[in-house]
Amino acid sequence: MGDKVITVENVSKRYGSIHAVDGLSFEVSASTCFALLGPNGAGKTTMMKMIYGKAERDSASSGKINVFGFDPANDELSIKYLSGVVPQDNNLDEELNVEENLKVYSRFYDITGRKAQDRITFLLDFLELSERKKAAIRELSGGMKRRLVIARALINEPRLLILDEPTTGLDPQVRHVIWEKLRHLKQGGTTLLLTTHYMEEASQLCDSVLIMNKGARVIEGHPSDLLKNIEKYVIEIPNGKMPDGIRGSIDSTGIRIDETMEMTRLFSNDMDKLKLIADMLDRKEYYMRQSNLEDIFLKTTGRKLNEQQ
Repeated sequence: MGDKVITVENVSKRYGSIHAVDGLSFEVSASTCFALLGPNGAGKTTMMKMIYGKAERDSASSGKINVFGFDPANDELSIKYLSGVVPQDNNLDEELNVEENLKVYSRFYDITGRKAQDRITFLLDFLELSERKKAAIRELSGGMKRRLVIARALINEPRLLILDEPTTGLDPQVRHVIWEKLRHLKQGGTTLLLTTHYMEEASQLCDSVLIMNKGARVIEGHPSDLLKNIEKYVIEIPNGKMPDGIRGSIDSTGIRIDETMEMTRLFSNDMDKLKLIADMLDRKEYYMRQSNLEDIFLKTTGRKLNEQQ
Protein backbone atom coordinates (compact mmCIF):
# COMPACT_ATOMS: atom_id res chain seq x y z
CA MET A 1 0.00 0.00 0.00
CA GLY A 2 1.08 3.59 -0.59
CA ASP A 3 1.21 6.60 1.69
CA LYS A 4 -1.51 6.99 4.29
CA VAL A 5 -4.20 9.51 3.31
CA ILE A 6 -6.28 9.05 6.47
CA THR A 7 -5.17 7.96 9.93
CA VAL A 8 -7.74 7.58 12.72
CA GLU A 9 -6.52 6.67 16.19
CA ASN A 10 -8.81 5.83 19.11
CA VAL A 11 -11.53 8.35 18.14
CA SER A 12 -14.80 8.62 20.07
CA LYS A 13 -17.98 10.63 19.66
CA ARG A 14 -21.04 10.80 21.91
CA TYR A 15 -24.49 12.25 21.28
CA GLY A 16 -25.97 12.44 24.76
CA SER A 17 -26.15 8.88 26.07
CA ILE A 18 -25.44 7.36 22.64
CA HIS A 19 -21.84 6.36 21.98
CA ALA A 20 -21.89 6.91 18.20
CA VAL A 21 -18.17 6.17 17.74
CA ASP A 22 -16.26 4.22 20.37
CA GLY A 23 -12.45 4.22 20.26
CA LEU A 24 -12.25 3.62 16.51
CA SER A 25 -8.88 3.28 14.73
CA PHE A 26 -8.03 2.62 11.06
CA GLU A 27 -5.85 3.80 8.18
CA VAL A 28 -6.60 4.48 4.51
CA SER A 29 -3.80 4.22 1.96
CA ALA A 30 -3.55 6.42 -1.13
CA SER A 31 -5.24 5.25 -4.34
CA THR A 32 -7.30 2.61 -2.56
CA CYS A 33 -10.97 2.17 -1.72
CA PHE A 34 -11.82 1.78 1.97
CA ALA A 35 -15.33 1.12 3.26
CA LEU A 36 -17.00 1.55 6.62
CA LEU A 37 -19.74 -1.08 6.91
CA GLY A 38 -22.26 -1.59 9.66
CA PRO A 39 -25.96 -1.58 10.56
CA ASN A 40 -27.89 1.66 10.74
CA GLY A 41 -26.76 3.43 13.88
CA ALA A 42 -23.31 1.82 13.82
CA GLY A 43 -21.59 5.23 13.60
CA LYS A 44 -20.42 5.15 9.96
CA THR A 45 -21.77 8.54 8.89
CA THR A 46 -20.64 10.16 12.14
CA MET A 47 -17.10 8.91 11.53
CA MET A 48 -17.20 10.19 7.95
CA LYS A 49 -18.37 13.61 9.09
CA MET A 50 -15.53 13.84 11.62
CA ILE A 51 -13.03 13.10 8.85
CA TYR A 52 -14.09 16.07 6.71
CA GLY A 53 -14.82 18.40 9.62
CA LYS A 54 -18.60 18.49 9.66
CA ALA A 55 -18.66 16.88 13.13
CA GLU A 56 -16.15 17.19 15.96
CA ARG A 57 -14.80 14.35 18.05
CA ASP A 58 -15.60 14.57 21.75
CA SER A 59 -12.45 16.53 22.61
CA ALA A 60 -8.94 17.23 21.35
CA SER A 61 -7.75 14.47 23.66
CA SER A 62 -10.31 12.01 22.24
CA GLY A 63 -8.03 10.32 19.76
CA LYS A 64 -6.45 11.68 16.60
CA ILE A 65 -7.59 12.21 13.02
CA ASN A 66 -5.07 13.00 10.29
CA VAL A 67 -6.16 13.66 6.69
CA PHE A 68 -3.35 14.62 4.29
CA GLY A 69 -1.42 15.77 7.36
CA PHE A 70 -4.26 17.98 8.61
CA ASP A 71 -6.44 17.64 11.69
CA PRO A 72 -10.09 18.36 10.73
CA ALA A 73 -10.63 19.98 14.13
CA ASN A 74 -8.20 22.74 13.13
CA ASP A 75 -7.82 22.57 9.33
CA GLU A 76 -11.29 21.77 8.02
CA LEU A 77 -10.93 24.02 4.96
CA SER A 78 -7.56 22.54 3.99
CA ILE A 79 -9.11 19.06 3.99
CA LYS A 80 -12.18 20.19 2.04
CA TYR A 81 -9.93 21.79 -0.58
CA LEU A 82 -8.35 18.38 -1.23
CA SER A 83 -11.56 16.35 -0.92
CA GLY A 84 -14.93 15.83 -2.53
CA VAL A 85 -18.00 14.69 -0.60
CA VAL A 86 -21.02 12.76 -1.90
CA PRO A 87 -23.63 12.94 0.90
CA GLN A 88 -26.50 10.51 1.39
CA ASP A 89 -29.04 13.01 0.06
CA ASN A 90 -29.12 14.51 -3.42
CA ASN A 91 -28.93 18.09 -2.15
CA LEU A 92 -28.92 19.73 -5.57
CA ASP A 93 -30.25 23.23 -6.26
CA GLU A 94 -33.54 22.56 -8.05
CA GLU A 95 -33.80 26.15 -9.26
CA LEU A 96 -30.73 25.61 -11.46
CA ASN A 97 -30.19 23.23 -14.34
CA VAL A 98 -27.54 20.49 -14.46
CA GLU A 99 -24.73 22.65 -15.84
CA GLU A 100 -25.55 25.59 -13.57
CA ASN A 101 -25.33 23.36 -10.48
CA LEU A 102 -21.74 22.57 -11.41
CA LYS A 103 -20.88 26.18 -12.28
CA VAL A 104 -22.06 27.45 -8.91
CA TYR A 105 -20.08 24.76 -7.10
CA SER A 106 -16.93 25.45 -9.10
CA ARG A 107 -16.87 29.00 -7.75
CA PHE A 108 -16.50 27.68 -4.21
CA TYR A 109 -13.04 26.51 -5.32
CA ASP A 110 -12.24 29.66 -7.33
CA ILE A 111 -12.54 27.69 -10.56
CA THR A 112 -13.88 30.11 -13.16
CA GLY A 113 -13.88 30.94 -16.86
CA ARG A 114 -12.55 28.49 -19.42
CA LYS A 115 -11.02 26.23 -16.75
CA ALA A 116 -14.41 25.80 -15.10
CA GLN A 117 -16.17 25.15 -18.39
CA ASP A 118 -13.60 22.59 -19.47
CA ARG A 119 -13.87 20.79 -16.14
CA ILE A 120 -17.69 20.79 -16.30
CA THR A 121 -17.67 19.48 -19.86
CA PHE A 122 -15.29 16.69 -18.86
CA LEU A 123 -17.36 15.67 -15.83
CA LEU A 124 -20.66 15.68 -17.70
CA ASP A 125 -19.10 13.41 -20.29
CA PHE A 126 -17.45 11.21 -17.65
CA LEU A 127 -20.73 10.71 -15.76
CA GLU A 128 -22.72 10.38 -19.02
CA LEU A 129 -24.80 13.51 -18.47
CA SER A 130 -23.74 15.64 -21.45
CA GLU A 131 -27.09 15.34 -23.19
CA ARG A 132 -28.86 16.54 -20.03
CA LYS A 133 -26.70 19.55 -19.21
CA LYS A 134 -29.57 22.05 -19.75
CA ALA A 135 -32.18 19.88 -18.02
CA ALA A 136 -33.92 21.03 -14.85
CA ILE A 137 -33.11 18.93 -11.78
CA ARG A 138 -36.74 17.86 -11.39
CA GLU A 139 -36.56 16.30 -14.87
CA LEU A 140 -33.74 13.94 -13.91
CA SER A 141 -34.12 10.34 -12.83
CA GLY A 142 -32.76 9.22 -9.47
CA GLY A 143 -29.70 7.74 -11.15
CA MET A 144 -28.99 10.95 -13.05
CA LYS A 145 -29.27 13.01 -9.88
CA ARG A 146 -26.84 10.70 -8.12
CA ARG A 147 -24.34 10.93 -10.97
CA LEU A 148 -24.65 14.72 -10.89
CA VAL A 149 -23.90 14.77 -7.16
CA ILE A 150 -20.77 12.71 -7.85
CA ALA A 151 -19.79 15.06 -10.70
CA ARG A 152 -20.21 18.01 -8.34
CA ALA A 153 -17.96 16.34 -5.75
CA LEU A 154 -15.28 15.92 -8.43
CA ILE A 155 -15.30 19.55 -9.62
CA ASN A 156 -12.07 20.38 -7.71
CA GLU A 157 -10.23 17.21 -8.88
CA PRO A 158 -10.09 15.89 -5.29
CA ARG A 159 -7.40 13.52 -4.09
CA LEU A 160 -9.93 12.01 -1.67
CA LEU A 161 -13.54 11.24 -2.60
CA ILE A 162 -15.87 10.54 0.35
CA LEU A 163 -19.10 8.74 -0.56
CA ASP A 164 -21.91 8.15 1.92
CA GLU A 165 -24.10 5.36 0.50
CA PRO A 166 -23.56 6.46 -3.11
CA THR A 167 -25.90 3.97 -4.82
CA THR A 168 -28.74 3.47 -2.34
CA GLY A 169 -32.09 3.17 -4.09
CA LEU A 170 -30.64 2.89 -7.58
CA ASP A 171 -31.38 0.11 -10.03
CA PRO A 172 -28.63 -2.43 -10.79
CA GLN A 173 -27.77 -0.92 -14.19
CA VAL A 174 -27.10 2.55 -12.73
CA ARG A 175 -25.24 1.04 -9.80
CA HIS A 176 -22.85 -0.80 -12.11
CA VAL A 177 -22.24 2.37 -14.15
CA ILE A 178 -21.28 4.22 -10.96
CA TRP A 179 -19.02 1.35 -9.89
CA GLU A 180 -17.25 1.57 -13.25
CA LYS A 181 -16.66 5.31 -12.77
CA LEU A 182 -15.37 4.81 -9.22
CA ARG A 183 -12.93 2.12 -10.38
CA HIS A 184 -11.68 4.50 -13.04
CA LEU A 185 -11.12 7.22 -10.44
CA LYS A 186 -9.19 4.85 -8.17
CA GLN A 187 -7.01 3.72 -11.06
CA GLY A 188 -6.27 7.40 -11.71
CA GLY A 189 -4.99 7.88 -8.14
CA THR A 190 -8.10 9.09 -6.29
CA THR A 191 -8.56 7.62 -2.82
CA LEU A 192 -12.12 6.48 -2.09
CA LEU A 193 -13.75 6.32 1.34
CA LEU A 194 -17.31 5.04 1.36
CA THR A 195 -20.15 3.69 3.42
CA THR A 196 -22.62 1.32 1.85
CA HIS A 197 -25.33 -1.15 2.77
CA TYR A 198 -24.64 -3.16 -0.38
CA MET A 199 -22.15 -5.89 0.47
CA GLU A 200 -21.66 -6.63 -3.23
CA GLU A 201 -20.63 -2.99 -3.70
CA ALA A 202 -17.96 -3.32 -1.03
CA SER A 203 -16.76 -6.61 -2.52
CA GLN A 204 -16.55 -5.13 -6.01
CA LEU A 205 -14.81 -1.86 -5.13
CA CYS A 206 -12.89 -2.13 -1.90
CA ASP A 207 -9.30 -2.96 -1.05
CA SER A 208 -10.23 -2.98 2.63
CA VAL A 209 -13.43 -2.87 4.67
CA LEU A 210 -14.02 -2.17 8.34
CA ILE A 211 -17.19 -3.64 9.80
CA MET A 212 -18.35 -1.72 12.84
CA ASN A 213 -21.25 -2.08 15.25
CA LYS A 214 -22.48 0.31 17.93
CA GLY A 215 -19.58 2.63 17.22
CA ALA A 216 -16.82 0.06 17.62
CA ARG A 217 -14.61 -1.95 15.27
CA VAL A 218 -15.69 -5.57 14.81
CA ILE A 219 -13.45 -6.85 12.01
CA GLU A 220 -11.29 -5.36 9.23
CA GLY A 221 -9.52 -6.58 6.11
CA HIS A 222 -9.72 -7.22 2.38
CA PRO A 223 -13.14 -8.67 1.47
CA SER A 224 -11.59 -11.93 0.27
CA ASP A 225 -9.53 -12.25 3.47
CA LEU A 226 -12.59 -11.70 5.64
CA LEU A 227 -14.27 -14.68 4.00
CA LYS A 228 -11.66 -16.88 5.68
CA ASN A 229 -13.52 -16.16 8.93
CA ILE A 230 -16.62 -18.04 7.84
CA GLU A 231 -17.50 -21.43 6.39
CA LYS A 232 -17.15 -21.61 2.60
CA TYR A 233 -20.63 -22.87 1.72
CA VAL A 234 -24.21 -22.33 2.82
CA ILE A 235 -27.55 -23.90 2.04
CA GLU A 236 -30.66 -21.76 2.65
CA ILE A 237 -33.91 -23.50 3.50
CA PRO A 238 -37.16 -21.60 4.09
CA ASN A 239 -38.65 -22.37 7.47
CA GLY A 240 -41.21 -25.14 7.26
CA LYS A 241 -39.46 -26.76 4.31
CA MET A 242 -36.85 -28.73 6.25
CA PRO A 243 -38.07 -32.23 7.25
CA ASP A 244 -37.74 -33.04 10.94
CA GLY A 245 -35.36 -35.91 10.22
CA ILE A 246 -32.74 -33.64 8.69
CA ARG A 247 -32.06 -31.68 11.86
CA GLY A 248 -31.25 -34.85 13.76
CA SER A 249 -28.80 -35.93 11.04
CA ILE A 250 -26.78 -32.72 11.13
CA ASP A 251 -23.26 -33.16 12.47
CA SER A 252 -22.97 -30.23 14.86
CA THR A 253 -19.17 -30.22 14.60
CA GLY A 254 -19.19 -29.68 10.84
CA ILE A 255 -22.33 -27.64 10.19
CA ARG A 256 -23.30 -24.34 11.78
CA ILE A 257 -27.00 -23.52 11.99
CA ASP A 258 -28.19 -19.91 11.66
CA GLU A 259 -31.95 -19.53 12.08
CA THR A 260 -34.25 -16.56 11.59
CA MET A 261 -38.03 -16.31 11.55
CA GLU A 262 -38.10 -16.95 7.81
CA MET A 263 -34.98 -18.94 6.93
CA THR A 264 -32.64 -21.62 8.21
CA ARG A 265 -29.07 -21.41 6.91
CA LEU A 266 -26.64 -24.28 7.26
CA PHE A 267 -22.96 -23.34 6.92
CA SER A 268 -20.09 -25.76 6.34
CA ASN A 269 -16.65 -26.03 4.80
CA ASP A 270 -17.63 -29.46 3.53
CA MET A 271 -19.77 -29.15 0.40
CA ASP A 272 -20.50 -32.89 0.41
CA LYS A 273 -22.23 -32.63 3.81
CA LEU A 274 -24.52 -29.92 2.48
CA LYS A 275 -25.19 -31.92 -0.68
CA LEU A 276 -26.37 -34.85 1.46
CA ILE A 277 -28.91 -32.51 3.06
CA ALA A 278 -29.89 -31.08 -0.32
CA ASP A 279 -30.60 -34.59 -1.59
CA MET A 280 -33.30 -34.92 1.08
CA LEU A 281 -35.05 -31.77 -0.14
CA ASP A 282 -37.12 -30.82 -3.13
CA ARG A 283 -35.00 -28.82 -5.56
CA LYS A 284 -37.36 -25.84 -5.20
CA GLU A 285 -37.01 -25.80 -1.42
CA TYR A 286 -33.39 -24.79 -0.99
CA TYR A 287 -30.65 -22.57 -2.39
CA MET A 288 -27.00 -23.57 -2.14
CA ARG A 289 -24.23 -21.03 -2.66
CA GLN A 290 -20.79 -19.88 -1.58
CA SER A 291 -20.59 -17.65 1.48
CA ASN A 292 -20.20 -13.95 0.84
CA LEU A 293 -19.42 -10.69 2.61
CA GLU A 294 -23.03 -10.32 3.73
CA ASP A 295 -22.73 -13.57 5.66
CA ILE A 296 -19.64 -12.17 7.43
CA PHE A 297 -21.52 -8.94 8.11
CA LEU A 298 -24.46 -10.74 9.72
CA LYS A 299 -22.26 -13.18 11.63
CA THR A 300 -20.22 -10.37 13.19
CA THR A 301 -22.95 -7.76 13.80
CA GLY A 302 -25.94 -10.04 14.42
CA ARG A 303 -29.34 -10.08 12.78
CA LYS A 304 -31.15 -7.95 15.37
CA LEU A 305 -31.61 -4.23 14.77
CA ASN A 306 -29.60 -1.81 16.88
CA GLU A 307 -31.67 -0.01 19.49
CA GLN A 308 -31.00 3.38 17.87
CA GLN A 309 -32.20 2.32 14.40
